[in-house]
Amino acid sequence: MYRVLKFGGSSVASATNISRVLDIVGKETAKGCVVLVSSAISGCTDALLQIADGNLAPVEELRKRHRDMVTRLFTGAERRSMQERLDILFEEMLAAPDPEKVTYGEIFSTTILAAKLEADGYRTHWLDSRKLVIQGNLGLTYRNIAGAVHTEKVDIFVAPGFVCSTPEGKVSTLGRGGSDYSAALYAAALQADSLQIWTDVPGIMTTNPKQVSRARTIPEMTYNAALQMAAHGAKVLYAPTVAPAMEAGIAIEILNTFAPDGGKTVISAAARESGNVGLASQKRDSIVELCLVGSSAVQDVEAALTGAGIAPLRVWEEDGNVLLTVRPAVEIPALRALHRAFFETLPVEQVNLFVAGYGAVGKALVEMVGQSAATVSERTGKIIRIVGVANSRQYSIDMSGRPGLPSEEGDYVDAVCARAPKGSVFVDCTNSETLYLRYPQLFAAGLNVVSSNRRSFAVPYVTYASLHAAARENGAFFRYETTVGAALPILESIARGANSCDQILSIEAVVSCTLNQILGDYRPGGESFASLVRKAQQAGLTEPDPRLDLGGKDALRKLLILAREAGVRLEETDVEVDPVIPQELFDVPIEHFYEGLEAAEPLFADAARSAESQGFRRRFVASLERVDGVYRAGIGIRNVPPVHPAYHLKGTENAIIVRSAFHPYPLIIQGPGEGAREAASSILNDILR
Repeated sequence: MYRVLKFGGSSVASATNISRVLDIVGKETAKGCVVLVSSAISGCTDALLQIADGNLAPVEELRKRHRDMVTRLFTGAERRSMQERLDILFEEMLAAPDPEKVTYGEIFSTTILAAKLEADGYRTHWLDSRKLVIQGNLGLTYRNIAGAVHTEKVDIFVAPGFVCSTPEGKVSTLGRGGSDYSAALYAAALQADSLQIWTDVPGIMTTNPKQVSRARTIPEMTYNAALQMAAHGAKVLYAPTVAPAMEAGIAIEILNTFAPDGGKTVISAAARESGNVGLASQKRDSIVELCLVGSSAVQDVEAALTGAGIAPLRVWEEDGNVLLTVRPAVEIPALRALHRAFFETLPVEQVNLFVAGYGAVGKALVEMVGQSAATVSERTGKIIRIVGVANSRQYSIDMSGRPGLPSEEGDYVDAVCARAPKGSVFVDCTNSETLYLRYPQLFAAGLNVVSSNRRSFAVPYVTYASLHAAARENGAFFRYETTVGAALPILESIARGANSCDQILSIEAVVSCTLNQILGDYRPGGESFASLVRKAQQAGLTEPDPRLDLGGKDALRKLLILAREAGVRLEETDVEVDPVIPQELFDVPIEHFYEGLEAAEPLFADAARSAESQGFRRRFVASLERVDGVYRAGIGIRNVPPVHPAYHLKGTENAIIVRSAFHPYPLIIQGPGEGAREAASSILNDILR
C-alpha cells in the first residue's frame, strides 16, 4: 500500500511549515508506505532562474533561507552534517550548466526533508527523480519508479518534484506546476491507494477566493471537471496531473497544509456533480476569458451579467461549459455576479465598510447601519457590516464586524488595503484635503469608494478625471452624491441627463446652508448681519473661519462638482465669485473681521430693504449657464422673485434648478441640505445602489 503526498512551495517555505508537513506525513505512515514529493521552497525557482541568467545576487539570500531552516530543524552533529551537505549542493548548483540550475530548488528542499525524517526515526530513502522520470516516456518512467521503490524496505520515500531527464539523459524539468505531475507519475507507477496534493487553500474553490470572498470549497468533482477548471485558469491543480491518475483510477485529494482537518476536494471518476461545478478565469491578450464549468445555461449567464450592468464581449457554449469574454476592468464584477447567480444563496453579498472620519456623519452612518441591517438584508440580499472605523489619529479594524472605538496607531489606508477583501467599501466621511490622493491606492487594492468629502472633488479637473479613471481601471465604483445637497438626489439626476446626451443649458444652485440660514433670518433693524454670522459659527454651521463660507468657497466646491457631473470641465479659475463681505475683511484677524462686519451693517441693511421693496428675497446662488456655446459660471447674492424656486427656501434648505435641451421645464430638486442623519442616509444609498 503506497500513499503519495505532494507538498507545494508554501508548505515547505519555513521550518515551522516543514514541521506541519512532518506531522501530516507521520500520521499517513500508519496507513502505508509514504512517497513524499515536494516542490522547492516558495520563491526559490524564481531566484534560481535569475542565477541562471547570470545574476548572482540571490545566491546568498537563498543559501541563508535554507541554512536558517536547517538551524531550526536540526541540532548538534546532524545540524553540522546537514549544513555541509547544503554547501556542497549549492556549489554543485553554481557549477551546473545554466539550464540545470533551476532544478536544484527541489533537490535542496527534499534533501532537508529526508534528513529530518531520518533524524526523527523513520526509515527514509531519497529518490532522484532526475534519473527516474523520463520526459515523454511513461512506460520507462513507471518501470524506473517501481523498480526503485520495490527494492527498498522503508517507511517514507522522499522525491523531488518538477525535475526529470530527457530521453537523451540531460537533466530537465516538467514545467511550472510540474511537481503535481511528478506526484501523479509516482502514484500511477505504484498503483497507489492515495494521491494527495497539499497546498495553502482548502481544496479547489468555486472560484478564486482572492477575487470573490464568498468562494467555497468544491467537495468532489470528476476528472474531466478538474481538467476543465485547470485548463481555464484555476491555479490549484496543474492540468497534466489529472491524466496519469485518471488512467490508473486513483482519486486525487486537494488539501490545505495549514488546516489539514478542514475542507478538501476529492477528484475521481465516481464524483457526484449536480450541474455547475466552478468558475475560472484567465487573461488572453487584452481580454479576460471566464468559464462556467459544468453548465450550458448561456441565457442564465447573460441574465446574471445584465442584472449587474455588465456587457460581455461574447458568450458561447463549448464542451458542456459556458465561456464568455469581458474587458479586464470588469473581470472582478463579472466573476462576482456569476458566482452570486450560480453558487450562492441569499443573502447574495456581504458588504464590508471601512469608515474614515468618526465625527457626526461617521457616527450617524455606523448607527444607521446597525439599525437597518436586517431590513437591508431582507430587501436587497446584502449584509452590511462596519468592519473598520478611523478618526484623524487612530483606527480600529475587526473583520468580524465589531471594530469598537479607534485605538490603533498607524496608517489607516495601508491597513485597510492589507486586510480588506476585494469588493469592500471605503467611506470617506472626513473633511481632509488630502485623503483623496489615496483613493487610487484603494481602487488598486480592490475597494470601492463612497465619499461625502467635497474637498476631494474641488480639485483641478485633470485630478478629478484621473480619480474616475483609476476607479474604472480597477472595476470599482466611485460615488459621492452626499457632496452636494446631503440626501438630495442631485448628482445622479444631472449625470443621467449628461450620459444620455441631454445638453445642460443652465444650473442654479442654492447650496450654501450657512448663507441660506443667515440671509433667511436677516431683517434690517433686527439682529445685525455680523451677529447672525457669529451665531452660525458658534452653532457649528460655518467653517471654523466663517469667511470661507462668506467668500463662497463652499458654494464654489459644490458648483465645480455639479458642473463636472454635467460634463462641463469647469475649473476654479473659471468661476467669478462675488463675496458677501467686503474684500478687505478677508486679511484681518477674526475679531477685526467681526468689527468690520458690524461697521458694514448699513450696506447689508440697504441691500435687504431694496430687495424687499421690489418683492424679492436675497439668496446666495452658484450658477452655470451656456451662452453662445460657452459656459459661464458665477457665485454671489441674487435677488429672486416669488416665482423663483429658491424664493421659499427656509433655514438650511437647498435647491437646484437644472434646465436642459431635452426638457421644456426645469428640473427642480429641493430639500434639506444639512444634517448628519440625512448625509448618512445618502451615503448608505450610494453603498447599496
